[in-house]
Amino acid sequence: MKRAAMKDLKDNFAFFGTPYVARDTLALLVERGFVPSIVITSPDAPSGRGMKLTPSEIKAWASEHGMPVLTPLKLDRAAQEAIREYGCAYAIVVAYGKILPSALIDSFPKGVLNVHYSLLPKYRGASPVEAAVRAGDAVTGVAIQRMVRELDAGDIVAMKEVSIASDETAKELRPRLISIGARLLADILPSYLKGEMTPAPQDHAKATQSGKIDKSDRELSLTEDARVNWNTYRAYAEPPGVHFFTEKNRKRIRVKIARARFENGTFVIERVVPEGKHEMAYADFTRV
Repeated sequence: MKRAAMKDLKDNFAFFGTPYVARDTLALLVERGFVPSIVITSPDAPSGRGMKLTPSEIKAWASEHGMPVLTPLKLDRAAQEAIREYGCAYAIVVAYGKILPSALIDSFPKGVLNVHYSLLPKYRGASPVEAAVRAGDAVTGVAIQRMVRELDAGDIVAMKEVSIASDETAKELRPRLISIGARLLADILPSYLKGEMTPAPQDHAKATQSGKIDKSDRELSLTEDARVNWNTYRAYAEPPGVHFFTEKNRKRIRVKIARARFENGTFVIERVVPEGKHEMAYADFTRV
């Protein structure tokens, strides 16, 4: 859809997002002619060795493309009023990082659309991609939901299934889901804005959760089932990765798994980073 066509719809919109997931989705929307009136993201945060205040990835991208940006610390009354001043008919939320208050959701006449990377109601919450890989699922997907106050419980506007390869990591899967989700959102927006789509309620009785990733989630036991360890490794392949604890020279140390594979039903560790040391072959580590 070209920008001229977008103007004909008379639908200004707000875009909420923070990391590269949101940036890449917004980039495709803009390419299709959907240009937000306002971008809302998290405040600049300390980053790098010098802990220098750094803008979110979407703030940097939006600013480079001449879009107004708001960075409220909280979505309080003042922030909500600032957003309402842009007169947006609807909003899109992609990995924003904050829960939108009901009053703000209700302020958009055509609702708030959220891109979620699972086949809702499965894996509601913060880590749906990791949850699907860790469970060993062969299929996941992307859901476009109309947001409500309850987390990821809104009616489904569109959904698309995506296969997961048996050796695919969450790090590899996520970019595919982001791309598929962005295209799905851009494809359905014209029909949604014209009132030609009827969102379908989720079956809340079938809902499962995927919470924030805890350090303990990344810990393996080498005596655990090989398939479980392989799926856990795949789920958390992005830094800081997974680790296990072992005793060396009468000292308990933490060992990060840098590379592994699954072969003939066995979880094979190839390379590791022992605590306080450089990366090495696992075979060398076991001989020391």
